[in-house]
Amino acid sequence: MDFQPKWIAWEITRRCNLHCVHCRSASQLEISGHPDQSLDTAKRIIDDIASYAQPVLVLSGGEPLLRGDVFDIADYGSGKGLRMCLATNGSLVDDIVCREMLRTNIRMVSLSLDGASAATHDDFRGQPGAFDGVMRAIALFKSHGIPFLINSSFTRRNRHEIADIYRMVKSLGATAWYMFMIVPTGRGEDIIDELLPEDVYNEILEWHYRVEKEDHELLMRPTCAPHYYRLVRQKAREEGEKFVPRSLQFSTGGSKGCLAGQLICLIDVDGEVLPCSYFAKSAGNILTTPFKTIWEESPLFLELRDFKSYKGNCGRCEYLSVCGGCRARAYAMTGDYLAQEPFCSYVPKTLRG
Repeated sequence: MDFQPKWIAWEITRRCNLHCVHCRSASQLEISGHPDQSLDTAKRIIDDIASYAQPVLVLSGGEPLLRGDVFDIADYGSGKGLRMCLATNGSLVDDIVCREMLRTNIRMVSLSLDGASAATHDDFRGQPGAFDGVMRAIALFKSHGIPFLINSSFTRRNRHEIADIYRMVKSLGATAWYMFMIVPTGRGEDIIDELLPEDVYNEILEWHYRVEKEDHELLMRPTCAPHYYRLVRQKAREEGEKFVPRSLQFSTGGSKGCLAGQLICLIDVDGEVLPCSYFAKSAGNILTTPFKTIWEESPLFLELRDFKSYKGNCGRCEYLSVCGGCRARAYAMTGDYLAQEPFCSYVPKTLRG
């Protein structure tokens, strides 16, 4: 596997106007101790990344539109040849924002939709009117010709709307749909009892496989669910078909499950470089160490790329190279990022009697 940074999420602020139940950074409107970096610092970070690689760079948060200079950052990144994207909750989008997205060459915008109804989405997002904000943003994106994708996170409280959300996403004209299986980090630790049980998890992944197989229009991918890549290969073999990974726009292009520290990473507001958005352990700080050095030499990243060091069923599994188990979930739930994926029930061939 060629370990090149293909996709980087960048938390340019922790400030947010919503209070989502699963927020990995536990963002709020006023943040003490984690201030936004200056525009000059942001430009130095972009220079550092662009001198080494040309990844997709997603301006994230918190809510990135709360930064008055967000489009200065986007414009600078685009000028350096990076494919700039933006992740927003949609509530602050208006015509001016859309024109700025076009001016600064924002290539894709991601929105979150966690319910097929206002009641469910607003409950998940901790803010009345959040659903209406997403719908307004989508209408504006469509009128301005701005491509967008939709992320949906699932727990027990909204799992009954999965199929309805999928149909809504199709009807709204999204480019892609990412179905997120919650990793309990940040505020998500408070809803650990709401995590989908293992049997339901598998049931949802099988549903996703059937839908993706039939739907040749909407690009789909489960996220934080690496054993989906084992499941699709098993299903294809059972059905006598060859598995052909589908390519999603502005993704890593990889067809492996967990890519944390392998093709992707997160830069948080303090400059810490984490393996992914849900993996609360730093590989180094980009404000003091060149990104190239962190990416190529960090002991944490090197361990994550050494698949032979994985423990439990993951380390013995014949699907290790295409799945790998969710390293963030293993770390959040066991304290050991090399441990067995907590939500996978598959028994490797070598362990069967």
